[in-house]
Amino acid sequence: MPYDASKNEKEILEFWRKDKTFEKSVEERPKDKPYVFYDGPPFATGLPHYGHIVASLIKDVVPRYFTMRGFRVDRVWGWDCHGLPIENIIEKELDLKTKEDIEKMGIEKFNEAARSKVLMYAKEWKITVERMGRWVDMDHAYRTMDIEYMESIWWVFRELWDKKLIYEGYKPMHICPRCVTPLSNFEVTQEYKDVTDLSVTARFKVKNSKEKFGIDANVYVLAWTTTPWTLPGNVLLAVGEKIEYSLVELEKEYYIVAKKRVQDVFKDKEFKVIEQMKGNKLIGLEYEPLFPYFADTENAFRVVQGGDFINTEEGTGVVHIAPAFGEDDYRVGLREKTGWVQHVTMDGKFTDEVVEFVGKKVKPKEDPTATDLEILKWLALQGKLFSKKKFLHSYPHCWRCDTPLLNYSTSSWFVNVEELKDDLIKNNKSINWVPEHIRDGRFGKWLEGAHDWAISRNRYWGTPLPIWKSEDDEIICIGSAKELEELTGKKVEDLHKHFIDKLVIKKEGKEFHRIPEVFDCWFESGSMPYGQMHYPFENKEKFEAGFPAEFIAEGQDQTRGWFYTLHILATALTRGKNPSIPVKKTTASFKNVIVNGMVLAEDGKKMSKRLQNYPDPNEVLEKYGADAMRYYLLSSPVMHAEGLNFSENEVREMFNKVVNTLWNVFEFYKMFAEEGTKSNKQKAKSDNVLDRWIMTKLHILVREVTEKMEEYKLAEASRPILNFITELSQWYVRRSRDRFKGDDEADKQNALSTLHEVLLTLSKVMAPFTPFIAEKIFEGTKNNEQGTSVHLEMWPGVDDKMIDDKLISDMGIVRKIVEMGHALRKEAGIAVRQPLTGLHVIGYGLRDELKVIIAEELNLKEIGDKVIGDKVVVREEGELKVSLDIEITDELKKEGLVREIVRAINNIRKEKKFTREHQVIVNYSTHNEILQTIFVEFAEEIKKSVLAVKVESGEGGEEVLIDGKKVLLSVEMV
Repeated sequence: MPYDASKNEKEILEFWRKDKTFEKSVEERPKDKPYVFYDGPPFATGLPHYGHIVASLIKDVVPRYFTMRGFRVDRVWGWDCHGLPIENIIEKELDLKTKEDIEKMGIEKFNEAARSKVLMYAKEWKITVERMGRWVDMDHAYRTMDIEYMESIWWVFRELWDKKLIYEGYKPMHICPRCVTPLSNFEVTQEYKDVTDLSVTARFKVKNSKEKFGIDANVYVLAWTTTPWTLPGNVLLAVGEKIEYSLVELEKEYYIVAKKRVQDVFKDKEFKVIEQMKGNKLIGLEYEPLFPYFADTENAFRVVQGGDFINTEEGTGVVHIAPAFGEDDYRVGLREKTGWVQHVTMDGKFTDEVVEFVGKKVKPKEDPTATDLEILKWLALQGKLFSKKKFLHSYPHCWRCDTPLLNYSTSSWFVNVEELKDDLIKNNKSINWVPEHIRDGRFGKWLEGAHDWAISRNRYWGTPLPIWKSEDDEIICIGSAKELEELTGKKVEDLHKHFIDKLVIKKEGKEFHRIPEVFDCWFESGSMPYGQMHYPFENKEKFEAGFPAEFIAEGQDQTRGWFYTLHILATALTRGKNPSIPVKKTTASFKNVIVNGMVLAEDGKKMSKRLQNYPDPNEVLEKYGADAMRYYLLSSPVMHAEGLNFSENEVREMFNKVVNTLWNVFEFYKMFAEEGTKSNKQKAKSDNVLDRWIMTKLHILVREVTEKMEEYKLAEASRPILNFITELSQWYVRRSRDRFKGDDEADKQNALSTLHEVLLTLSKVMAPFTPFIAEKIFEGTKNNEQGTSVHLEMWPGVDDKMIDDKLISDMGIVRKIVEMGHALRKEAGIAVRQPLTGLHVIGYGLRDELKVIIAEELNLKEIGDKVIGDKVVVREEGELKVSLDIEITDELKKEGLVREIVRAINNIRKEKKFTREHQVIVNYSTHNEILQTIFVEFAEEIKKSVLAVKVESGEGGEEVLIDGKKVLLSVEMV
């Protein structure tokens, strides 16, 4: 009967709850042997999906393993509570379109609404996490919105402030015009999309063209851009000094464009190249403003030297410079000391100066190219448009609200990451990354190009920056709630914006008011090691004893998210002569990290609720159980940071191959163990070759899984389990069946003891990966002196004396010979039920005990050194040659018919769900004389094989075919 995963797993969950097994697994391990694991906080604003499940499984397997290795592994859940994810939900629910709407409503009401919704799906998360079999304390979860956690964030910030790693700066960065706040560079990288925008090549009319070029006609510099909305803010044109440019005549007007771009720019036009010149000859050219709005801008509207960003692969080789919109533009504008032009507001609208377009969104989410099209039309009407075309490129969008971002110069508070870069790179070398290539690849390369981190957000629901400023810009940085109380004389009960913005610090005749910004939520999650323990205000010794953590795990996207922020803050806090955390040298916050890949739909596309292109996780769990899902994911490429196209069929396959196959082996064991005594629970000491072989395989399995778990390679640790179960079922049990059923009590007890030890040990090896079936197997095989749960057991050790490498090699040859023998039978059209005389093997000497296995498996009378008989089929593979005698004598024919009869009767027993305890009476009826003779002559053998008390001639029954002849069989219980 198939294993009922759903029923059994729910019963085990209930047992764990009542027994408090998880709590025991922690409490029974010594406090002085901690294994520290950091659990990154998810948001509870949506239901858990397969990506969460994968990360959660990794975070379950590793702590379970190290618990069984004798370590005390505290596992406390955490919730990310602040930031844009929550704010966006409240804005939608309350129909708040802008920041002005929020402020009209009141920040206090808005923040309290956010607080009420933070854990909206916490209950659903708990159900899924528990159903997957993950052990973690969710009842005492840390929350980033709790005052203790927020106070630790203040401490982190203050420490960085004292180390002069914090500064306020004005620079280009990406902003979300809907959220009206800057985003950090790694937030920006999370949501690039391929979009089709309008690109424009504009005509910038050169002043004094006759004087410059000796031409009494209009001369234009052509510049190409994919952001037409920035053109009203143009103040300069940049060229490459060493790039070759051409002066091109077209319809009595002249154009300057890079030589390499001429053919593309003037494609399908009749043009003439008049002159060639280096870019340095163009520097200093003045041109008329493209738009009239900022015509009086100082030091503007001239051609200047560019830099590495000028290329001739696309466009015109000339770049239009709007210093408020882009890092290169900003740098060139500063160098050239142009007047400042910022023609777009923080909410992404044109300013009052841009008369024709005032108030319009420059890149509206609902139609991102609408404004660009209007700019294009204006240029065309003014005769300033040279060409236009659609352009496919990758463009950043807000990671929370999906609005197209703007590259925009604004002020923010920064962590000076570039100051930390050398230490960040050095500390990264000490981390064990799984897979290893992440260290120097995705993460290492990101560190090499790291920029200063914008940590402030112009928002509301978050930990406020603890900076108070006076009117003359004197700053007080606060590091704790107590310090704020002392400076304000007010009791501090909450650190959120709507509480502390009212608090004024008075010092030396000046008033200090808090700046309005709150922290980037990534700064908050990066402070998790300290915040979850309220360090350094509480748990100081405990935290420092366990820092850095042994292990963390998340998805590959966190190389530019949580992994990155953890790394920055830990490196900053531990560097220098006076580190904030007492360590001997600067360090990362974690020693080992497993990075998982993305789970995709079966067709390779992103999973989408709208498209419904993936099965509901809860439905899959109900069908196949958590163990099958766990094993499928843990043994998949997703453990190597690769993508996985999720397949429900493959989950079903893992259920059949791992869970159900193991259960069938266990049921087989129980059937015979219950017939005998408890002596089968003694340590196996058998000389039988199959027993020795499976014990060798068992100890190799333990060794292999242990080695890979110590290396944090979960896929490599889990995959051998499937191979072992397959060999246990399809070779050991199948080849040992007659021993379990036989009359040799000593051999039967050896087989039972061996299978018992295998199942008991296997339950421990599988416990971290498939905790439910492991618990069921342990429950049925444990000795009286063992505990209540496999998860309270110690990890099994490896006995090298039990490993016989020669036997593994020999058995491999045996199985190869068997495979070749089956192929020869198939080739000859002779079923295995039909006994044959013998097999001849050349190329490998076999011991008698191995020959017996081959003979039994292939239903042969003997394995000889030479072929007896004239009818032979031969097969060769490498140096191995096998010859099979296929002559069927009358005696062999009879034996084959007996086997067919036994098979037919046992099939009827199985259909009627009879067990070994059910003795039966068999009645047969046939007109075939040969078969009648067989039933009489071999009655005793048939009775023994089918557990019958009688085999006799009778009427009626089920019709079956034996050797193509009709037989009526009746099988009834006594």
